[in-house]
Amino acid sequence: MKIFLAGAGGAIGRRLTPLLRAAGHIIVGTTRSAEKADALRALGAEPVVIDVFNATSLARIVKAVTPQAVIHQLTDLAFPPGTPQYEEGLARNARLRIEGTRNLVAAARAANVKRMVAQSVAFAYAPGDGVRIESDPLNLGGEGAARRSAEAVAALEQAVLGLPEGIVLRYGFFYGPGTWSEVPTRAPSVHIDVAAQATLLALTKAKSGIYNIAEDGGAESSAKAMRELGFDPGFRLKS
Repeated sequence: MKIFLAGAGGAIGRRLTPLLRAAGHIIVGTTRSAEKADALRALGAEPVVIDVFNATSLARIVKAVTPQAVIHQLTDLAFPPGTPQYEEGLARNARLRIEGTRNLVAAARAANVKRMVAQSVAFAYAPGDGVRIESDPLNLGGEGAARRSAEAVAALEQAVLGLPEGIVLRYGFFYGPGTWSEVPTRAPSVHIDVAAQATLLALTKAKSGIYNIAEDGGAESSAKAMRELGFDPGFRLKS
């Protein structure tokens, strides 16, 4: 399968590309930085430098690539919590989830791509008793940053699920290579390799809809992903 991987230079993208290649897929991977093109090529992706906020250019490139599926791993969180730039990063990331996703979905539609697997989060649920499952509401009634984040997540998910084969993966907080921590620091958590493998599995196994992708021990259930995708929280890449 030919895959348009938006965000191939990100934390998941760098772990996901070798998995896609090993499974026999062809990857065209995006980056915002020309300096990262060689690194993507070394991972096995054909790099393309693109600004997803340029809807016209993005649509033209996706149409020229003619992918069978799009994987959306776009994020803009360069600075960890507690740093002066973190709040600014949250605002940029919200814009990316809303506007960037809208442009990517429009580009997929224009290229007649029906299947998209997109990154969302498993920590935007509204507070409540019991374990959170995919049908539970997001925290749209929250305050401040929590509400803004939930609204951006909701916009992303609504856009992706509007495609004929739209698939949303709600990941826990990342840890592992290329993330802010080598060990889990808060729940729900998920190792970056597990998130990458779950994305590979969802590409061919998932039905349209939402899947929690998080390890046991948090307030979010990944039973659906285990049952339908074969999600394995213990998976790790060899290198």
